[in-house]
Amino acid sequence: MTEITSRRGLLFGAAAVSAGALLTGCTSNEPSESKDEPAGDNQPAADDKPGKQVTIGFAGPQADHGWLNAINDNAKKRAEKYSDVTLEITEGSNDTAQQIGQIETLINKKVDVLVVLPADGKALTQVGLKAMRAGIPVVNLDRIFNTPQAYRCWIGGDNYGMGLNAGHYIGEKLKGKSNARVIELAGLDNLELTKQRTQGFDDALKNYPNIKKVARQAAEFTVESGQAKMAQLLQAQSKFDALWNHDDDQGVGALRAIEQAGRDDFLMVGGAGALSAFQAIKQDNGVLKATVLYPPTMAASAIDLARALGQGKGIGGMAEFEIPASITLYSAVVDKTNVDQYMPTGFR
Repeated sequence: MTEITSRRGLLFGAAAVSAGALLTGCTSNEPSESKDEPAGDNQPAADDKPGKQVTIGFAGPQADHGWLNAINDNAKKRAEKYSDVTLEITEGSNDTAQQIGQIETLINKKVDVLVVLPADGKALTQVGLKAMRAGIPVVNLDRIFNTPQAYRCWIGGDNYGMGLNAGHYIGEKLKGKSNARVIELAGLDNLELTKQRTQGFDDALKNYPNIKKVARQAAEFTVESGQAKMAQLLQAQSKFDALWNHDDDQGVGALRAIEQAGRDDFLMVGGAGALSAFQAIKQDNGVLKATVLYPPTMAASAIDLARALGQGKGIGGMAEFEIPASITLYSAVVDKTNVDQYMPTGFR
């Protein structure tokens, strides 16, 4: 199987049909008998109508974080929507050996398609390859395997885009302010995703010469670490204009530290899309003014993709017969202007 690894955008046009009859020797004014349709018009696309029965195996890490719990919930609820889908879901584990064993059990059960959010993409690459070689297509969810040969389709968030959009939002809010100062409360520094979020943020701020990032602390995606690291930032920085926090769960702790310090002289942008963040943004009576999404709805989309794979269909709205090889989700900014739209997607 040849894997196409480039990322594809949506197709906004369709192939054009021929403009007239073929000219051979003389011009004919008779209408063409040819009724050829563009190939994409006949493409079988996945939809809500029941089709071939598909058994999907789902394996993810332990839901020890609000976002990961939302991943599991999104997968289960999406599968329940389809009468032609049976979901075999494993008990989540952060132990790579245990997760490999769980996936091998699903392979031995001969599920039709696998959806895998690996605890560690590199460590689970071999079991992804094993599934693919057994003829079971794999939808790799978010944390990517080391080789495209280990999955048929990857779908996940855009960590660089999160930072980029957070930086641009803050940049536009501080555009008219001289010598503006911003700080950053990052996630775990040993994770590549944290580095990507910081890089995107820094790259966005380069467009705003009036803004300088004056401090950065790395937390651990937990309430407790968010509170402790934010307290350190507040103690070290007596004045700044904006804060970007990478994660809404650790943001709960950050907001506690801010309240305890009695500070309200800056704006805060969060990350991921927790319900608590959406509610605070809607109330608009504190420093949190926006959050940048890393949508857990990607798990629901992964179920849709797995179903389409199992039924040999493409995606509605795209002309190709096959689902894409890679789908990167957009990191939208949610503030008081659009928070009502996103409120139902907020995770607890």
